[in-house]
Amino acid sequence: MITQKTINDVLVTSKIEEVVGDFMNLKRRGVNMIGNCPFHDEKTPSFTVSPSKNIYKCFGCGKGGDSVRFIMDHEKLSFPEAIRFLAAKYRIEIEETENTTQEIENKHITDSLYIVNEFARDYFVDSLFSRSEGKAIGLSYFKERGIREVTIKKFQLGYTTEERDDLIKKAIEKKYNIEHLRALGLVTKSDLDFFRSRVMFTIHNISGKVVAFAGRTLSSDKKQPKYINSPESEIYNKRAVLYGLYFAKEDIRRQDECILVEGYTDVITLHQGDIKNVVTSSVHPLTKEQIKLIKRYTQNIKIIYDGDSAGIKAALRGLDLVLESDMNVKLVLLPDGHDPDSFFTDQGTEAFNKYLNEKEEDFVFFKTRILLDETGDDPIKKTIVIRDIVGSIAKIPDAFKRALYIKQCSSMLQLSESMLNNEVNKSVKASIRSYKQTISTQDHSEKLAKDEEWLVQKTVLSEYEPSFIFNDAWQEKSICSILINFGNKWYDEPNKITIADFIIDNTKDIISHFDVGLYKRILEITIQEKNQGKTPDHNWYTSHRDEDIRDFAVGALSSPYVYASWESKEMFLLTQKMPEENYVRDATNALLRLQLRKSKKIIQELQLYFEKASDTEKESDEYIINLKVMQVVQKQRNEIAAKLGTVTF
Repeated sequence: MITQKTINDVLVTSKIEEVVGDFMNLKRRGVNMIGNCPFHDEKTPSFTVSPSKNIYKCFGCGKGGDSVRFIMDHEKLSFPEAIRFLAAKYRIEIEETENTTQEIENKHITDSLYIVNEFARDYFVDSLFSRSEGKAIGLSYFKERGIREVTIKKFQLGYTTEERDDLIKKAIEKKYNIEHLRALGLVTKSDLDFFRSRVMFTIHNISGKVVAFAGRTLSSDKKQPKYINSPESEIYNKRAVLYGLYFAKEDIRRQDECILVEGYTDVITLHQGDIKNVVTSSVHPLTKEQIKLIKRYTQNIKIIYDGDSAGIKAALRGLDLVLESDMNVKLVLLPDGHDPDSFFTDQGTEAFNKYLNEKEEDFVFFKTRILLDETGDDPIKKTIVIRDIVGSIAKIPDAFKRALYIKQCSSMLQLSESMLNNEVNKSVKASIRSYKQTISTQDHSEKLAKDEEWLVQKTVLSEYEPSFIFNDAWQEKSICSILINFGNKWYDEPNKITIADFIIDNTKDIISHFDVGLYKRILEITIQEKNQGKTPDHNWYTSHRDEDIRDFAVGALSSPYVYASWESKEMFLLTQKMPEENYVRDATNALLRLQLRKSKKIIQELQLYFEKASDTEKESDEYIINLKVMQVVQKQRNEIAAKLGTVTF
């Protein structure tokens, strides 16, 4: 088990902007950074990274946390695996205590699949370089394609001989679990090698782990499939993997463009020729998962297709999904008889890049031109094409971009701009209606009714929605937010009183009256830490073992809004401190408002008691004591109201 010291070292050392930046493209906005959320589809960036607070927060889907939480969610890792991941990134030595048998067994399940794949990769690579058949056939093939040895080793290319059971024999010799070999598709149900007499391409996930393989036959036998691939497994989903992305992601981000080609060798050849922002998909057309992968690094995608009719048809299939994701799509058709590999080998880097820049064409305009060429003078065919083009334009979420496409396509289609605009608007409205109908079928009322506290925590309280304000949740939330943001700041520095001290001292008598269990729990754990002589900072809350506390802390530290940086323009506030420095005033006012609410509630309860009291009860000591309590509480209420400048009734 990883020691707490190592966990603390990782939490302190890891920088959220660096960790997130390894997986997606971030742009600076004020003191924060923003990007398109990797956890859900979105058109406008709502994913915010706060370097100063070392957290991320998506204001679209609600996900948020620290570096460890991001790696857990993004890479689908457990907490210990995420700690190891970050420790490796920052070269932090891991200290461990002995794991239990159950912990070892749980970790072994996924890790063992990766280990078996690594064994298979090494077997294929060794067969390519060390065995006579591999050198004579596989290595010769790669070198004939112009692939250098350093590139072969980088992409971990390999070969598998025609022997039927060589891999499985070696795996058994090394004590690998045969069930894992079967699960990964390395052996058949008959326990024979699945890949035989093929050159092998190793497929990596975005973190560089081996998840699958593709084998290409070199036989002229047309009955043999050209490529066979690993089946999907616990560690491999072909719809969510792009071949070459592990090697290309930094160049895609740097050049702000992703080049998509059709074949594995296309990727390898271009990469070797210093065109490194290139990937390929093992499924056609592109899937939503693959589009999301690309969108983490760029909004721009350039798709290169062979210049034959099959390439043209492939270019038109499924690209509406890319438009719908608000990406800019360009197409390049190569000369007849060429694929990216052959054309690059023939032309070289400079000429190839020049061709791409000169021949690239916007997808919508390309589609319009190609489809119109096929219609001739047939009005029925032309009508079908127009509706197809209208459907594509309607997928574009940006209204300005749609308007520009409508303007240019109206000329190409020989239609009035207003007519085309009307048809596009009809298609957009139809999509919205369809979406609303889908949403309306999802009934959440039962879930809301089950858990009142959940409703309080998750609902945005608003002055326009008074039905939601049925208790003191808003004031309690405000107190906890200030505690998490500024608890370790000084309230009274000369007397060594922190904001946490001030809040605890002024709420200890009313904690039991808190309406929301989560907020009560936050105060209680803070008191426990204070009793041990510690004052928690915001990192302590965001990395807390209680998921509800952790999520609330991230939300409390995050805001979708930023204020203008007037200080940098030498324009300073004259009547108050900057917003982030107002925590003393905010803490004081928040406590006063909470105390005012609690005072009013106590008064209401006492008034109800007095109204229901019988004549006998009115003569009791309890009744007299409650009258005195009422006087004290009313006095406190009036004093608090005066401080807040509030009128009480």
